Formats: sequence, C-alpha cells, structure tokens
Amino acid sequence: MEQWTSPSLLEKNLEFIAGLERPKRRHHWPHFRELSLDQDEMGARLLGVGGSDANVILSGDSKKLRSLWEEKRCLRPSEDLSDVLAVNLGNWTEAFNRQWYEKVSGNAITRIRESSVCFNDAWRRCTIDGFVHELGAVWEAKHTNAFSSLDDILERFMPQLQHNMAVLKAERAVLSVIFGNHKYEIIEVASDWLYQQDLLTAERQFWDCVIRGTEPVPVEPPPTPRPLGTREVCFEGNNAWASAAFDWLENRLAAKTHANASAQIKQLIDEDVTRAFGHGIEAKRSRAGAITIREFV
Repeated sequence: MEQWTSPSLLEKNLEFIAGLERPKRRHHWPHFRELSLDQDEMGARLLGVGGSDANVILSGDSKKLRSLWEEKRCLRPSEDLSDVLAVNLGNWTEAFNRQWYEKVSGNAITRIRESSVCFNDAWRRCTIDGFVHELGAVWEAKHTNAFSSLDDILERFMPQLQHNMAVLKAERAVLSVIFGNHKYEIIEVASDWLYQQDLLTAERQFWDCVIRGTEPVPVEPPPTPRPLGTREVCFEGNNAWASAAFDWLENRLAAKTHANASAQIKQLIDEDVTRAFGHGIEAKRSRAGAITIREFV
C-alpha cells in the first residue's frame, strides 16, 4: 500500500534537512590589533584628561603621574599595551561582559564606546563602555583577577567612574566586574559631587602642568565613596550557600507551619496564666508579658 505523507509535513522535513546542509554562520572574533586604540583615538587621548587618566591622577603614584604627563606633553610615546595579558583579556571579554550584564539585569546597554567632551571644560573627555538608559547610568566593564576585593576595585576605578559621570552629567554608574572565571558582581555607584570637586581640582592642576610644562606633584586622593546598596551577587558554585539554600527550600513550609502554631498556642493562653504545658511543650510568660515556647519533657 502506498504510504501517504502530508505535503505540509514533507515540506517542513525538506526545509529542516536543507538547514542542516547549509553552512553555519561563524561569528567574527576580533584580532588583538582590532582591540587596541587606532591612531585617531590615540591622538584624541593627548587633547585632554580621560577616565583612565583620572585613575592615574588620583593614584598617588609619582612615577605613573610623571609618565602620564610626559605622554600628554609628547615627550614619550604612548605605552604599548599590546603584550599586556590583563589589558588584552579585559578588552577581549568586554563584549561578553556586556551581554552577561544584559542577561542578568534585564537592562539594555547602548552608546557603546561613545566619546564625549565636558560642556564646561573642553579638556575633560571620556569614552564610555556603554550606557544603561533604564538607570541613567554610565556602564563600565572590568575583568580582574579572582583575588581582588570589592574595596580594591572601587578604590582603583572610582576616579574613572566619577570622572565619566561628571562629563556626562549622569547621576550613577554601573561597574560590571568579572572576577577571574568564577564570580561576577554588579556594583552601582552614585554621583558624589564632593569627590568630583576634589577630582576636578586635581585634574585641573595636572592639565595646567601639561600646558605650562611644569612637572606635576601627586595629590592626596579623597575618601572613596561607598557603592549603592543594590549589588547583585551570583553564588552559584558556593558550597555554603548551596547547603543553606537547600535547607531553606526544604523547610520553608515547616517554618511557616511552626510560626502559625506558635501564634495559635499564644492565643490559647489567658492573660493570668504564667505557665501552660502539655503534649511535649511548655509556654512561660515573662514579667514583661512575653511568652516563650520550648520543648518540655
């Protein structure tokens, strides 16, 4: 007997087979030279103070400060970072960091690698990793080692975050950090006008030194502002968290039942009763009127 096949089903099968035979699209992974700044971007760095420059200016490191000053004065070429693993790894994983943040937070990132100039001081500029419109926040991606602490990260990059917020007149910034290959954190930082004022003073002194040719002097960095209390932390892979989470899930119904039973027992005790007992428990009333329930043998 001739087997009959639905035309629509047959067409779907043929489309599926054709799709398997069609070569898969391969995503383009950039070469190292595509991750570094081009000549125009390198030239723009010499025209003013950027976010990464702010980190150096408030670092308190006289050697780094002088090196930056010499670079701005064109007394030395810009540092070649093409062989620095940490720098290239951070650039390489920035796209992944961006997609992971969008997946975890549900917020879209726009204005990727957008450059801006400060309205009040034309020598202040920044190139941001992105912008989160839902939060009105500058987005900054970092990939650091697994042993860095949150305090270290904030202290190291706070000048850059506050600088970028000041240039863009943004009220907050989001620091999206990958620690090694096992931990990810989102850190939100509010705009701090006192810190930004100290930063502006230090940057203006440095830029005056660049214009006049006088060697800059390190300044005392201001206290690091604390992050907003809206961090998100992924504890996947943390054994202590996994154990506690399992117990919480397994016993949440029992805990609710226990709380309801305690409330019912307390309602059964008249106000003039100091002790009630039976069926393996006892309830005692303190002089203040509080009732404590415990197991009784």
